[in-house]
Amino acid sequence: MLLTDSDLQALWLTARLAGIVTLILLLVGTPIAWWLARTKTAWKGPIAAVVALPLVLPPSVLGFYLLLAMGPHGPVGQFTQALGIGPLPFTFWGLVLASVFYSLPFMVQPLQIAFEAIGERPLEVAATLRASPLDAFFTVAVPLARPGFLTASVLTFAHTVGEFGVVLMIGGNLPGVTRVASVQIYDYVEAFEYAQAHRLSAVLLIFSFLVLLALYAWRPNLKTRA
Repeated sequence: MLLTDSDLQALWLTARLAGIVTLILLLVGTPIAWWLARTKTAWKGPIAAVVALPLVLPPSVLGFYLLLAMGPHGPVGQFTQALGIGPLPFTFWGLVLASVFYSLPFMVQPLQIAFEAIGERPLEVAATLRASPLDAFFTVAVPLARPGFLTASVLTFAHTVGEFGVVLMIGGNLPGVTRVASVQIYDYVEAFEYAQAHRLSAVLLIFSFLVLLALYAWRPNLKTRA
C-alpha cells in the first residue's frame, strides 16, 4: 500500500504552503536583513531579537498569541473582518500568516550574514560610479549574496514543511484546507496507524535529506562563481 489520496493531498497542501511562505519572506525578509546588516542604530539589537524569537519561543506560545491576534476580537481579525475577509484562524491563509512569523528568522538570519560578509568596499566602489543606493543593492549586493539567498530560501521552505505546533494551533485539522503533512502524521499516530505514519514520515525524511544535500552541494559552486 502506497500513499493514500489523503496523504497526497496533505503533501500538496504542505508544498503549497511552504512555497507561498518562502516567496512572501523573500519579499519581506530581504529588506529586514539588509537593514539589520547595515544599520548602526541602537534599535538593531531589539529588532534582531524579535526576528529571532521564534527560534526559542515554544510554537504553542507563538500559535496562541497569533490565534488571539487573528481571532474575531484581535487587531488582525478585526482588520480582516473590516475588509470582508473574515477571521483567518482555521483557514489556509491563516496558516500562511502564522508560518511567515514562525519561519521569519530562517530567512532573515542567513541573508543578514550574507549581506554583512559583503563589506563596505563593493558598495563604496558602486557609489563612486554614481550608482544610487537602490542600484547598488540590486547590482552589487544581491549578486554577491546569492549563496545567502539560496540558503535562506531552502531553510525557510524546509522549515515550513516541518511545522507542527503553530499550524495545529492556527489551522486545526481540516482535510484539504489546513491538514498539512505533519498533522496527517500526528493523526496516524493517534489512531495507532503506525505503518501509514511511517510511510509519510519516510517521504518527509527523504525530502529533508535531499534538500539539505542539494544545498551543501550547490553552495561551493555559488561561492566559486561569486
